[in-house]
This record gives sequence, structure tokens and C-alpha cells, in this order.
Amino acid sequence: MNGKKVLIIDDEVDLCLLLKNYLTRQQFEVVISHKLSDGLKEALDFVPDIIFLDNNLPDSQGWTKAGYLLEALPNTSLYLISAYKSGNEAPQNPRVTVIEKPLSLKAIESLIS
Repeated sequence: MNGKKVLIIDDEVDLCLLLKNYLTRQQFEVVISHKLSDGLKEALDFVPDIIFLDNNLPDSQGWTKAGYLLEALPNTSLYLISAYKSGNEAPQNPRVTVIEKPLSLKAIESLIS
């Protein structure tokens, strides 16, 4: 294992499984949450190196908690996922990258390498 941990907070089950399978093969430890409330708790317990955070979640807008995650986890990189690119909502921070759906494994590879 490369020692890096990834948290995926997204309600799209297929996308989560695809990402988890890919990242696990790359020797990442991966945890998935399908709701923002669960993901926030998991982030504080798991303390990931990387978080993939979807914006449109069943219980809230994921990006509204991006600042909280950045403050609570100062060594974590945050990848904000959205089907709609709207940079105005995303926090301006060098640890934040906005990526659009559909995700490609090639794009993910370039982000995590």
C-alpha cells in the first residue's frame, strides 16, 4: 500500500465503485460515503489525504462544506466534482481542484500522481 487514503463522497454508486476499484489497484486505501453528513463524519475519523466531493448530494450541496473540510483537514487535497462547471461556487484555494463529470480514469490518474 502506498499509505495514501482517499475518501469519496458521492451518491452515484457506480462512479464510487469505479473510482474505488481503480484507486485500490493503485494501492490507495479507499472509503466511500453516499451522503454528505456521513462523509463529514468519515473525513474526521479516516483523515484522508485526498477527498473527492460531489456537489449535488441527497442531503446537501457538497461544496458548501468544502471550507470546513479544508480547515479541519489541513493536509488534505480536495477534488470537487460536478456535472456543471461553475467556478463561482468553488472555494478559491490551492488545495481545491474542480473536476467535471463524466470523470475519466486518465484524468484521475493525472490528479493523484
